[in-house]
Amino acid sequence: MLRIRKYFIGGVIGLLLGLWMGVNIGADRPLWSNPFASRTLAERAKDVAHDAIKDTKKALRDKLSD
Repeated sequence: MLRIRKYFIGGVIGLLLGLWMGVNIGADRPLWSNPFASRTLAERAKDVAHDAIKDTKKALRDKLSD
């Protein structure tokens, strides 16, 4: 009985840690950061600017290759 309880508790703890890390991986954050924290405006603006630069580079490369 004690052995089953240890496995059950270990499974629950593993499930919770796995969900915690999975949410952070999906949000492209460090593994141990808070998955419920909202991103700041500066972080969101930085991501948008980074994506715009990538898209601009791709468009320029496509245009120059023609």
